[in-house]
Formats: sequence, C-alpha cells, structure tokens
Amino acid sequence: MVYDAFVTTTFDIKGYRIKNQLGIVRGITVRSRSLLGNIGGGLQSLFGGNITIYTELCEKARQDAYREMVLHADGIGANAIIGVRYDANDVMQGITEVLCYGTAVTIEKE
Repeated sequence: MVYDAFVTTTFDIKGYRIKNQLGIVRGITVRSRSLLGNIGGGLQSLFGGNITIYTELCEKARQDAYREMVLHADGIGANAIIGVRYDANDVMQGITEVLCYGTAVTIEKE
C-alpha cells in the first residue's frame, strides 16, 4: 500500500532504495463549475481577493486526482510513487481536467 510519506515529487526517498519501477500511474478527474458556483464566484470576484468557491473546487479536484493515482499504484503493487506532478487542461469552456501522475515503484529500507 502507498502511504503519503512515500509519495514525492523527487526521484528518490531518503533512507530507501528503489527495488522495482512499475511504470507510470495516474489519476484524472474532470470538473465543471455549477451555475450557483459561477454566481457565487462572480460575486466574490467583485470584492477581490481569494475566490474561495473556486479554490475549494480546485483543491477537491486535485485531491480526487491524487487519490485515483494512489489507487492505481496500489492496484499494480507499488508501495511508493516518485516524480509526482499535476497538470490541468480545459476540456471546453467551464470544464477542466486535472491529472496527477508519477512513477510507481517498490522501495525497501537501505
């Protein structure tokens, strides 16, 4: 099982050695803003500052993509993920995909 302590943007984990590389794993989620969310976000934007409705939507999308990536890694027998990255693209206006990906590995204590 992959634990958060063994998910990293680096390509090694201090105190551990990579035993096997199992390949790329990814998690993807596609989100859209609701009509009410757009209205609320529009109102918040009138006052400036952090638009919390959109911040929460983005954070939820990242969490979901991360969770899917970890599940993918667990499914192929990994106990760590290295080189983790996020990417986001507009699928169409108001619809965004968020991708979280990395390399699934098995590690062991040095």
